[in-house]
Amino acid sequence: MIKGTGESDRHQAVEEEFFSGQPDSTIGKAGRREKAALVDLLFRQSRAVLFANLIIPIPVAYVLWEVAAERWLLLWIATIWLLTGVRILLSHRYFADSEKASRAGSWARHFTVLSIFSSLLWGAIGWIGFVPQEPHFIAFVCIVLTGMSGGAIPSLSAYPPAYIGLLLAMQIPFALRCIGQGDSIALTYLAFQACLVGVYLYYCRETYIALMTTVRLRFENLSLIEGLEHERDRATAADQAKTRFLAAAGHDLRQPIHAIGLFTATLAALAKNGDVSGAEARDIAGRLQLSVGALGRLLHGLLDISRIEAGLVSVERQPVSLSQLLAQLCNEFTPRAEARGIRLRVVNSGEWACSDPALLKRILDNFVTNALKYTPAGGVLIGCRRRGQEIAIQVVDTGFGIPADRQVAAFDEFTRLHESEGEAEQGLGLGLAIVRRLATLLEHPVTLASIPGRGSVFSIRVPVIERPVLSAATTKGSLGDLRPAGIMIVDDDPQLVEGLKTLLSLWGHQVYAGTTAADVHRHHKAAGRPRVDLIIADYRLSGGLTGTSAIADLAEYLGYAVPALIVTGDTSPERLRKLTETGHALLHKPVDPDVLYEAIDRTLSEGSPIRPEEALATD
Repeated sequence: MIKGTGESDRHQAVEEEFFSGQPDSTIGKAGRREKAALVDLLFRQSRAVLFANLIIPIPVAYVLWEVAAERWLLLWIATIWLLTGVRILLSHRYFADSEKASRAGSWARHFTVLSIFSSLLWGAIGWIGFVPQEPHFIAFVCIVLTGMSGGAIPSLSAYPPAYIGLLLAMQIPFALRCIGQGDSIALTYLAFQACLVGVYLYYCRETYIALMTTVRLRFENLSLIEGLEHERDRATAADQAKTRFLAAAGHDLRQPIHAIGLFTATLAALAKNGDVSGAEARDIAGRLQLSVGALGRLLHGLLDISRIEAGLVSVERQPVSLSQLLAQLCNEFTPRAEARGIRLRVVNSGEWACSDPALLKRILDNFVTNALKYTPAGGVLIGCRRRGQEIAIQVVDTGFGIPADRQVAAFDEFTRLHESEGEAEQGLGLGLAIVRRLATLLEHPVTLASIPGRGSVFSIRVPVIERPVLSAATTKGSLGDLRPAGIMIVDDDPQLVEGLKTLLSLWGHQVYAGTTAADVHRHHKAAGRPRVDLIIADYRLSGGLTGTSAIADLAEYLGYAVPALIVTGDTSPERLRKLTETGHALLHKPVDPDVLYEAIDRTLSEGSPIRPEEALATD
C-alpha cells in the first residue's frame, strides 16, 4: 500500500465518496471502474444475507408465536421469502448482464430498494415483539435486529447506501417503540441501540475504505501490468520496425551507392582512355546527381522523423490560399505524372485556410507522391470539399488500393504499401509516418479510404477562414543571385574540405578551409586577414572537438561575430535539440548543393536559419 501523505489523501478521498454518494456521471473513468467493481462485490457478498433471510424468519416466528397473530407471522414469513426470491432473481439477472459494468449505478439502486423493503419487514419485528409486560421478548427482538444489522456489514459495505438503508429500516421501528414507552428500561435499550448504530456505521466505513483500497490497488496493479505489456509491445514493434528498416535499407541504400560506384568507375575509365568530352562529363554528372539525390531522400526521410520527435518543427499558422497551393502541386507533379503516363487533374478552389503552409504542403506532397507511385495507370485527382467550417483537401487515385487490415499500419514507419520491382524511388516507407506526425502537430485530421483494385482517397481537413486583405509588402520576392563572400570551412575529412572548397570557389566565394580551426587561422592569415562573412563547420571533429567549439574559436580569432552553418549527420532527437539551441543554422548530411546554395544565400542576406520543416523530405 502507499504510505505517508499519499495514503492519508487516499483515505480522505474515499471518505468523501462514502458520504457524498455521487452519481456515475460526476466521476471519471477510473471512478466508474472502481464503482462497478464494488457493486460486483455487493452482489457477490450478499448471498449470505439472502441465505439468512430464508432461514432466520422461521425461529423468529416460532419465538414470537405467543405474542403475535399466527396469520400475521405467516404473512410476514411469506413476504420476506417473496422479497428474497425477487432479490435472488435480481442477482441472477445482474450476473447474466454482459453490460453490467456500464450500468453499475442502476443495479446498485435496484439492490438497495429491495434491501430496504426487506429490512422494513425485519424492522416490523421490533414493533411487534416490543411487549413491555414480557421483557425477554424485547431482549430477543433487540438481539435479532442488532445481530442482523451487524451481520450485514461484510455483505453490504461495498455499497454504503445499501447498508445505511438496511440499518435505518431495521432499527427505526424499535427506536420509536422505546421512545413511546419512555421508562428507564426502554431508554436504556434506546441508548444501547444508538451506540450499536454508531459502531456499525464506523465499521461499515472502515470496511468500505478497505474494500475500496483493495479494488484500487488491484486496478493499479492491472494498470502496471498493462503498462508493462504496452512497453513490451512497443519494444517488439520497435524491433520489428528496425528489422523492416534494415531489410529495406539493405536494398534501397545499396542501390544509389552501387550506381554512384559504377558511374565513378565509368568516369575514371573514360579519363584513363583519354580526355573526357564535355557531353560525356555532363551525362555522367547528371546520373551521379540523380543517384546522390536518391540517397539523400532516403537519409533525409529518417532525419525528418528525428526532427519532429525532437520538437524542432514549429508551427507558424497563417492564411493559406488553396488556389495557390493547388497550383504549386500541379506545377510540381505534372511532369512526373506525364513521365509515368498518368493523368494528373487539379480542381481549383478559391477558399482560404488557416495552417502552416510549409507543413501543409509537405503533407500533400507525400499524398501526391504516394498516389503517383502506386498508380500504374489511370489518373490522380487533387481537389477540395467543404465540410462546415473546415475544408477537406483530397488526393484521389485509381491505383492498387489498400486492404482494410493495412490502412492503419500504412501510417507506421517503414511500411510500404506495395512492393514494386524496378521502382527507382521506392523509399523506406516513411512518407505517411511523417504525414501522421505533421498532421498531429497541426491538429489537422487525416483520413484514408481505399478499395483494393480501385484506388485510394487520402484527405486532410483544415479550418476555413475569410479571404485576408493582402498588401504588396506581404509577398516575398525570390532569392537573388548569390553574392561573393569570405567563407571559413572546418571539417576533419580532407576530401570533403577540398570538395566543398572547390564548389564554393566556383560559386565565386573566397574560401579559407582546413581540417582544424588552427589550419583555417593559418590560411586566413596568409591571405592577409580579409573580411569573413560566414563559417561552415562539421559538427563532429577529430580530437573530441565539435563544430560549435570551432566556430567559437574562429569568432574569437576574428574578433567579431560571424553567422555560421553547422553540418551534421547526427539524427538523434536530443542532439538535434541541443544543436538548435546554439542558434546556428543546421544542414544535414548528405547536403544537396541546391540546399547549400540557398542556405548560404539566406544566411548571408538575412542571417536566419532554415526552418527544420522547410527541409522535410518527401518519401
